This record gives sequence, C-alpha cells and structure tokens, in this order.
Amino acid sequence: MRIEKHHVLSCLLVILLSITLGCSKKETGGTPASGTGTGGPTPAVSADVQKPVPEVQAQADTMSVENLRAMALKYKEAILAKQTEIQKVADKLKEIPVADALGQEAKQLKTDLQNLETSLKALKDRFQVYYDTLKTKGGDLSGLTA
Repeated sequence: MRIEKHHVLSCLLVILLSITLGCSKKETGGTPASGTGTGGPTPAVSADVQKPVPEVQAQADTMSVENLRAMALKYKEAILAKQTEIQKVADKLKEIPVADALGQEAKQLKTDLQNLETSLKALKDRFQVYYDTLKTKGGDLSGLTA
C-alpha cells in the first residue's frame, strides 16, 4: 500500500514537473530554430534538464551570441522558478509538527525537495555552459549573474 502511494505521488510530481517545464516551452513561440543563425528566432529548446551536459556544450559552441544569451536567460528564469518551488516545499516541510516529522507526508515532502534540488542543480549546470560560452564569445552578460 505504501509503495503504491509512493508511486502515485512520484507520478504526480513527474506530471507537475512536465507541466511546469512544458509551459516554459510554449513561451519560446515560433518554429524550431537551428541556433546557428544571426539574430532571428530564439532556439526552440527550452530549459532542458534531460539533455546531457556535453551535448549542451556542443550545441552552445555552434550558437550565435544572441541565441546563447536567450538560452541563458531561459535557464535563469527556470532556475528562479525552481528556487520558488523549493522554497514552497521547504515551507510546507517546516509547517509539519515535530510529532509528525517522521510521518509519510514529511517523507514525501523530503523526497520532493530532494528531487527539486537535483533538478535545480541540473539547470544550474546547463546554465553555466551557456553563460561560459557567451562569456568566451564576448556576449552581453548583464542580467545573467545571480
């Protein structure tokens, strides 16, 4: 029974993250771009934590300065949103009475918090790739630092 609840809650978390990340994709608008043009549409790829960092690096190396900046901004927005989610879960965890600290709800919140923190780290790693590449290419870094 407990395993079933865990699976259901895990599925709900995946759905929530999919919706959250899926909504950020809709903000890109337009059609997919190769990321190698000058100016023009921004890259179709949104803040993606599934893409391996070496693949992100290879993509960033071929992108224009404008597209690098756009991707770095998308990751920064995703990082800020993830930090807000983390804060909300942490606040819920703090509200749980000490007597219930070892209960199922607290365990689930701790698991959710760990998953969110892992996702945040992945976002930060990928942001850093775009930021460093943009810096190397001499792009505008204003508004990208924490």
